Amino acid sequence: MVVLVTGANGQLGQALQHIASGYAEIDFVFCDSKTLDITDKAAIQSQFEKYKPDFCINAAAYTAVDKAEQEPEKAIAINTTAAQYLAEVCDEFKTQLLHVSTDFVFDGLAEEPYLETDMPNPQSVYGQTKLDGEKAIQAVFGAYFIVRTSWVYSQFAGNFMKTMLRLGAERDSLSVVDDQIGTPTHAVDLAHALVQIILFASKNPDHQAHGLYHYSNEGSCSWFEFAKEIFEVNNVSIDLKPIQSSSYPTPAQRPKYSVLDKSKIKTVFGISIKSWEDSLRNTEL
Repeated sequence: MVVLVTGANGQLGQALQHIASGYAEIDFVFCDSKTLDITDKAAIQSQFEKYKPDFCINAAAYTAVDKAEQEPEKAIAINTTAAQYLAEVCDEFKTQLLHVSTDFVFDGLAEEPYLETDMPNPQSVYGQTKLDGEKAIQAVFGAYFIVRTSWVYSQFAGNFMKTMLRLGAERDSLSVVDDQIGTPTHAVDLAHALVQIILFASKNPDHQAHGLYHYSNEGSCSWFEFAKEIFEVNNVSIDLKPIQSSSYPTPAQRPKYSVLDKSKIKTVFGISIKSWEDSLRNTEL
């Protein structure tokens, strides 16, 4: 079974490379932006012709949330247009597509975890381009698994945990927002979940499981609470202060609340999910 992965050098792409050796039944093909420009449909077709993948995991994305406000065309090209191209080529080659989306498709006004059926209402260019990418895929064909996730971190690439540890080594005190609530997601846990979906789909060819899913670790916290746990787990002594989002304005608006309900993915695929605290404690550095 061949699984082609885009965005190989990104956080999720590196997490997938990290776990690949544990799945002997899968022949992974990892493509970074140099070996596969997903904004070039002909380039996608060429790679699919070469490898004829059974599944494609689209781990490539434009994730610079604030920068997207200044360069929307680039975010659209990668998050929306490229998603459509991948879906069209997957349809052409009878390849099933796993596409990773985001909690930023919601406005953050909810008071309980978001279901897949809840109405999206993105408040940023990034969120809008990711939602438009979902819609583009859904308009092309039905052989997709769109997995929305949140607050992704790991030992790979740039992320909140690594930023906190760097700042913790440089400063005596730090202020972190305490009024945005969500769920940290370990990229390695997400990678395993995506592979579990693939294994399920390959063993159940007549399944009716295609569709939209939510995945994050279990539980919820604020960014301040996440930072506090990061420092405690890594024995970093720092004066950590909670602040309001209004004290730390950003170009892109963040959802105030973006906890995702994982009932569907757990029920359909039998995926067990760790708490965010357990995953953080077991993170390799």
